[in-house]
Amino acid sequence: MTHLAKDFAISDVALHKICRKHGIPNPPLGWWAKKAAGKKVKQTPLPEAKPGAPDRITIADGEFGRESANLAAARERARIQASEGDDNEAAPPHPIVDHTIAKLRKQKPSDIGLIAVSEGGLVKCEVAPRSVDRLAGILPRIVRAASLQGFQLVSGEGSAHFKSETEVVGFSISELVKREKHVLTDAERTKEEAWQRKRDLAARRNAWDAVLLDRPRFPEWDYHPTGQLSFEFEQVYVLGGGTAPRRNFRDAKIQRLETMASEIGVGLAVLAAAKTEQRLRREAEERRREEERRRRELAERAKHIEDRRIAGLGAILAELDELDRLRRLIAMLTTEVAAEPTPRLSTFLAWAQDHLAKREARLSAQAIEERFAAAHLFGDDDDHAFTPSRWY
Repeated sequence: MTHLAKDFAISDVALHKICRKHGIPNPPLGWWAKKAAGKKVKQTPLPEAKPGAPDRITIADGEFGRESANLAAARERARIQASEGDDNEAAPPHPIVDHTIAKLRKQKPSDIGLIAVSEGGLVKCEVAPRSVDRLAGILPRIVRAASLQGFQLVSGEGSAHFKSETEVVGFSISELVKREKHVLTDAERTKEEAWQRKRDLAARRNAWDAVLLDRPRFPEWDYHPTGQLSFEFEQVYVLGGGTAPRRNFRDAKIQRLETMASEIGVGLAVLAAAKTEQRLRREAEERRREEERRRRELAERAKHIEDRRIAGLGAILAELDELDRLRRLIAMLTTEVAAEPTPRLSTFLAWAQDHLAKREARLSAQAIEERFAAAHLFGDDDDHAFTPSRWY
C-alpha cells in the first residue's frame, strides 16, 4: 500500500480508505514481511461487486505542488470522495445544463465561429456549434463529480456556479480557436484583380478618379475552432506564496474532459478549501488590524484625557499663584495706605480686596466641582471632544 500510494501521489492511509470504502481487501499487517521471508501466506480474493456498484473505481489524478497542509488534506479527502464516481459512465441530466444546451443550439456563431451563453442562471460557455453535443455529455458528469464533493450547480444573478454550505465557486467552459493569416479565396482574388484593372483604367483618365475608388476589404485573419475544450474555475490567490490550486482542465492528446470529471471535482474541492483558507486569513488579519486600531485608540483616548486633566490642574494652580501674589500686593499696600492715605490707591485696594474674595470663591470645593462639570473633566465624559486619528 505504501509503494502503490506513491504511484498515485496519495498517502497510504487515503488509499486504504478508498479500498475499505469499496470493499477491496488488502494485505494485513506483516503479510509482506512473511512473504519476503519465504513463509506461506494466503491472498484474500477480490469479492464480487455489490449489486449496482460500478465495475471501475476512479482515483483522481494527483499533483506534486507546494501546498499548505490544509489544502493537501482537502485534496486527499476529495480524492477519497471522488472514488465513488465513474468518469466512464453517463450522468443524469440537470435542468441548468439542459437549459444551457438548448440556449446554445439557438445561438448564431460569432465572427470567430463560436456560440456563447452568458445569461444569468446558465453555464457560462463559448464553443463551436459542433462541440455542443460533447458539452451536453461533459457537463452532467462534472455536475455529478461536484456533488460527490458536496457542491451543487445553482443559478443566480450571474452565471451558474457551484455552491456548498460554505463557498461559491464560479467556472466557465471555452473552446480554443486557432488564428491564421487570411489567404484570399479565388472569388476574393478575382474581386481584387477587377478592382486593380478598374483603378488602372481610372488612373489613365484622371489620377483623382483612381484615388476615389474604394479598395475591397477582406478579413486579415481566419479563425478556426479546434474542438479543444477547456474547463476553467475562477481565479483564487493563495496567501503566503504557496502554489495556487489548479483551475484549468483542458483536452489533451489522450485525456479528454469527458474522462476528467473526477479530477475537476477534486480541483473544485481544493479550490474551495483555498477560498475558505483565504477568507479565514483575511478575517483573522482584519481582526488583528481592528484590535491594533482599538489599542491605538484606547492609548490616544487615555492620553487625551490625561492631557485635559493636566491642563485643568494647571489652570487652577496658575490661579492660585496669581491669588498668592495678589494677597502679597494687598498686604504691602495696606500698610503704606494706612500711613499715608491716597484716594486712587485706597480705591484700588478696595477693588483688589473685592476681586480677591471673588477669585477665592471660585476656588472653593463646590466652585471647582461646577468648573469640572462645565469642562467635562474628572467624570464619565472625561474624553470630551476626543477624535481618534486616522491610520491608513
